[in-house]
Amino acid sequence: MLDALQNIFKIPELKKRVLFSLGMLFVYRVGCHIPTPGIDGQALSHFFKQAQGTLLGLFDMFSGGALEKLTVFALGIMPYISSSIIFQLLTVVVPAIEKLSKEGESGRRKIIQYTRYGTIVLSVVQSLGIAIGLEAMRGPAGELVVPHPGWAFRLMTVITLTAGTAFIMWMGEQMSEKGIGNGISLIIFAGIVVRIPTAISNSVRLLKAGQLSLFVIILVLALMFVVIAAIVYVERGQRRIPIHYAKRVVGLQTFGAQTSHLPLKVNMAGVIPPIFASSIIMFPATIANFIGIPWVQNAAKSLTPGNWLYNVFFVAFIVFFCYFYTAVTFNPNDVAENVKKHGGYIPGIRPGTETSEYLDKVLTKLTFAGAIYISVVCVLPSILIGKFNLPFYFGGTALLIAIGVGMDTVAQIESHLITRSYEGFMKGVRIKGRK
Repeated sequence: MLDALQNIFKIPELKKRVLFSLGMLFVYRVGCHIPTPGIDGQALSHFFKQAQGTLLGLFDMFSGGALEKLTVFALGIMPYISSSIIFQLLTVVVPAIEKLSKEGESGRRKIIQYTRYGTIVLSVVQSLGIAIGLEAMRGPAGELVVPHPGWAFRLMTVITLTAGTAFIMWMGEQMSEKGIGNGISLIIFAGIVVRIPTAISNSVRLLKAGQLSLFVIILVLALMFVVIAAIVYVERGQRRIPIHYAKRVVGLQTFGAQTSHLPLKVNMAGVIPPIFASSIIMFPATIANFIGIPWVQNAAKSLTPGNWLYNVFFVAFIVFFCYFYTAVTFNPNDVAENVKKHGGYIPGIRPGTETSEYLDKVLTKLTFAGAIYISVVCVLPSILIGKFNLPFYFGGTALLIAIGVGMDTVAQIESHLITRSYEGFMKGVRIKGRK
């Protein structure tokens, strides 16, 4: 690890990219502590303690605790993620957007621009809803969370939160362009891992108070190690479909027969299914916090994490969204057509329709295995917390995101190091044909 860090700082370009990303993340964490004006912080903190296990708690996780404090970055990057997912789904439904997606770099830039506009619209709508909802909230002693409600407070909140989201979006794009890794993913990653010191201090406090034994802590650490190892193993897992290319002539050149493969990941949908599933199930519990009817609140409590009904619906929605999102992002017909155009074929399978059916069959089996894997990872922490009272401070969704982003960032750093090493190997070597 120390050798790898030394190699990173030996390469000026890679060092500059890493430091740029770290600097942007520092700015993001500073912004997560700047409060929005016109809010009673203590009353708001009390309300969020009651809202654990709701949609607000999920959004607070992605914002790194900024929503609970209602800082300028309270909305986090969720509006941008929602806008990106919406346009991915519209690519399948709207022919004009599908045409743009196939126009190469120019089409991709237009879709990114539309995604930015969608982010601003969603930010305005969400911040206005938050402002109106805050005016109805009360603290433990009945005090108003917003001491001076009205349109002045609403406009100020909309402008502040929308500007904060736009700034985060800009930081994420700058990190992707000038830093290392995916900027948007790193911002979410920072919001999740920032809870680690709090989790460690809580565990130490429980251990000193005698509420937690050393054996339980060792058991939790062992379980976390096993879960993390399983996530890394499955996320790197692929089903490689062999592709053979026949001998062909292009212009005056003749290309010999080649063999390649089509990699299909076990988890094609990534972390989108648990995010969507959590959002849908937690929505009733979120609405119930704003409704004072007892039976509505009791019904909503059955759909909060830890209850068996929540786990059943959670798994069902995860399986559904795994198949749905995989079908949206991967089209076997297009892949089979592209393979056929380049003169390729799968051994034992005819090009065209049979290839498409074969890929669809393989993808269906992989998606089922991926859905079971995501369900186990996401449901296991809530079962351990509810049944055995184990101090898991990170849900399965947070673990999937953190590990996935970490693996992607390390892979990009390694690619920079390998590229630099290859350039070093070429020094002093005379290449044939070069003077």
